[in-house]
Amino acid sequence: METRTKRVGVADMRVRAMAFDRELREIKASLHADPSFWYPYGTLANFLHLDKLLRGDHRYLLDLAQGGPIADIGAGDGDIAFFLEREYQATVDIVDHAPTNFNSLRGARLIKEGLSSRVAIHDIDLDAFHSLPRESYGMAFFLGILYHLKNPFHALESLARTSRHLLLSTRIARLSPDKKTNLSKLPVAYLLHETEANNDPTNYWIFSEAGLRRIVHRAGWDLLAYDSFGDTRRSDPAAQDADERAYCFLRSRLA
Repeated sequence: METRTKRVGVADMRVRAMAFDRELREIKASLHADPSFWYPYGTLANFLHLDKLLRGDHRYLLDLAQGGPIADIGAGDGDIAFFLEREYQATVDIVDHAPTNFNSLRGARLIKEGLSSRVAIHDIDLDAFHSLPRESYGMAFFLGILYHLKNPFHALESLARTSRHLLLSTRIARLSPDKKTNLSKLPVAYLLHETEANNDPTNYWIFSEAGLRRIVHRAGWDLLAYDSFGDTRRSDPAAQDADERAYCFLRSRLA
């Protein structure tokens, strides 16, 4: 009798991600006791949104990756990468840039050592003309990084040549900062002043929904799923209390 392997869906990944997040918090505290050392945002919580975003066969992310390596790009402390390796024995690369990483990638390196992990950590500037560590990835996670890039089109097009699928999230805006101009149906992006959003000079381009859809298409991607969370009525590019995040599941036309 043929034995069929149970498929791993995103709902299972969400449950395991939350459990691993709790374990990882304890591991981080044992590796570096100062909480301010660690990237302050829980990247594994993205699986809560992915569980809402993905439908049908798209919920089986590991099937779509077809056993290929996975890239965790703009990884913070690499929580997603270490989770995928620990729970699903995936081959994962962290791709981030030390000068703009919260703790200069020291957090990811400490966790790698603490877990005796085989996750590879690559210090790469996505705004430079670069090549990724591998010629091909089955899947890439690109969560919360697009609006931190000076050259988002270049990054998206480069990824489309190396990754078959991409999970992307980024901040978007429906209104201009003065709330007088509706941007949502215009294919545009707003360029932030270096102190305008959270006093963070690494924030650059905030797309409208139409702008985000346009750039991913022009950069070589087909949009398979789209949703947004947060202030979905009056979001603007800069205000802390008017933050909206778009999540996209993309398939490359170039890879």
